[in-house]
Amino acid sequence: MFTKLIQLQCLLQQWKFNRSLSYQHCQQKKQYAKLLQILNQKRIHTLFQPIVCVNGESMVGFEALNRPDPTDVFSNTEEFYKFLGETDQIFQFEKLTRQQSIEKYLEQKRLSECSNKDLIFLNVHPLVLNDANYRSGKTLRFIEKFGLDPRQIVFEITEKHAVQDYVQFERVLANYRSQGFKIAIDDVGAGYNSLKTIMYMKPDFIKLDLSFIQYIDKHVAQQKLVNLFVQYASQSNSKVIAEGVERREELQFLKTLNVDYAQGYYIGKPSQSLHKPKLSQKIV
Repeated sequence: MFTKLIQLQCLLQQWKFNRSLSYQHCQQKKQYAKLLQILNQKRIHTLFQPIVCVNGESMVGFEALNRPDPTDVFSNTEEFYKFLGETDQIFQFEKLTRQQSIEKYLEQKRLSECSNKDLIFLNVHPLVLNDANYRSGKTLRFIEKFGLDPRQIVFEITEKHAVQDYVQFERVLANYRSQGFKIAIDDVGAGYNSLKTIMYMKPDFIKLDLSFIQYIDKHVAQQKLVNLFVQYASQSNSKVIAEGVERREELQFLKTLNVDYAQGYYIGKPSQSLHKPKLSQKIV
């Protein structure tokens, strides 16, 4: 009797496991179908979030944020991007969002008082930069078609995605730099290997993850870590951008640490328009 119970329990566990796999497969099929629909119908919203000098003197530029239409298939934007990174549609998606970001930026720029020298930060998946289609010169031609200087474009590479071949990736980035583009590492501190990534990429901008910035005025450990990044950046010709600034106290403390730039809800929320914050009211 005991043996039969064990067998029954094993069969029940196997049934539950198979059912779980079946559900996951069905869910993935739905997600992939929705992804293709979003791509084909270009159901992407482009928002812009300002980046400013911490010393309060000037604007730096805007990060272009691309978000899909809300859907019950993806619970949030982060889940959508996580699924996208596991598919064969990364290049097609980033080709669409790159073009839309530039077009929306120029459309909004005509309605704003933004400088012609403002930088545009474009999020790019590491796998895309290794794609021959992406680095064949099409990016440069596309930018120049709109009358933009490639030196205004910053490829923002998230540190949450692991780089498989650092030597090859370093060559790819060198190719982009030779064309005038700049490089930023996003989410530094939240990914796989921040120090190694920074060493090989030699970024123009180091964007510190919000986990370093939130309540930095109250936590000594965060202050020391950010200070180390600032010292490294000053010696390697990089600039530090603090992400996730949501409080006046955080911004004021970043100034004492000589952090270069800042971005976050306190400075300006993502918006369809190029919202230029009143710096004198934000930074004192």
